[in-house]
Amino acid sequence: MAKKQEEKKKQIPQQRTKKGVLAGILGLVTNLILFVSKLMIGLFSGSVSIMADAVNSLSDTASSILTLIGFKIAAKPADQEHPYGHERFEYISGLFVSIIITYVGFQFLESSAEKIIHPENVSLTPIVFFVLIISIFLKFAQGKMYQVIAQSIDSETLRATATDSYNDVFTTLAVLLSAAIEWVTGWRIDGYIGFALALYILYSGLTMLRNFVYELLGSRPTPAEIEEMEEHLNACDDILGYHDLLVHNYGPNKRFASVHIEVDESMNLNVAHKIIDLIEKDFKKSLDVELVCHLDPMPVDNEKYYNILRQLKQILLETGTGLNIHDFRVIHQGKTLQFDVVVPEKFQFVDTELERILRSQIEEKIGDYQLEITFDHNYLLY
Repeated sequence: MAKKQEEKKKQIPQQRTKKGVLAGILGLVTNLILFVSKLMIGLFSGSVSIMADAVNSLSDTASSILTLIGFKIAAKPADQEHPYGHERFEYISGLFVSIIITYVGFQFLESSAEKIIHPENVSLTPIVFFVLIISIFLKFAQGKMYQVIAQSIDSETLRATATDSYNDVFTTLAVLLSAAIEWVTGWRIDGYIGFALALYILYSGLTMLRNFVYELLGSRPTPAEIEEMEEHLNACDDILGYHDLLVHNYGPNKRFASVHIEVDESMNLNVAHKIIDLIEKDFKKSLDVELVCHLDPMPVDNEKYYNILRQLKQILLETGTGLNIHDFRVIHQGKTLQFDVVVPEKFQFVDTELERILRSQIEEKIGDYQLEITFDHNYLLY
């Protein structure tokens, strides 16, 4: 699994763009065919659910155009105004695709409600059923194509369009079922089926909208990605530990990270620099991540230091679950304790209240020290 992900990350950007553009062109052609055919039979039969399905195909056509534009712009190299490249535009194009899908869902909701209030006869013929069945097969093939290309280039935009295509398979199946029931029984359920489809399209659009907003805001790496980075850091025997790993991306192929590396304070600075230099190169070569390391010297043979640290850890353990400590220092001729406290999400105390509790406990159990406490929130690794 990790090896496959690594191969995807190392993929030549030009190849990624070509595959993305190919997916956009194929999607554009198939969606146009589906839109025209569904619109014709929808107008002929008077079925609001079929016409809603046709407009859905039109929105998919717009999505394919946005996919094409997104991959073209995302492929542009970094420049003076955009030193981290343009890859995030792929997320922007995906965001617009989601907005279109959501808008179409609202339009369907309105037209279907009107059809429920004022039902009309639907004219159904064998050609209507034939076109709907063919469109189901076309949409399934389109979704599979999107899925395969999305997997090969690790594209969230194409994953979204693949999901949308599979959604269309189910919506067209529902339309086909509605038409069959009305043809056999005469029951006018077209408006109700259209209303249900509209709700389904709305849900799909809003879900995709949320996902792309998360990507643009900066989402947390997956547990698998974090674990992979941990493995590479743990493989370095020359460091004592690490904490404060931050990861942020500027597109599928642009990831940056920083981490604090703990080393023996007696270690030669040149030796320490060589160690973190090797770690940075390993991250670039193996994970395609631009890593910057910060050195934290640790007093390995200082018994007083470790005695205070043990007491601090015990105080944190008694104060609340999930609290942790790093970057501990005894400074100013032993008069000041300086450290960071890692606070879990939704902790029971706010920082000011937690600081008051810690100051009181430290004064009571360790001694009268000046304190410099920094509270860390939502770091990836500690």
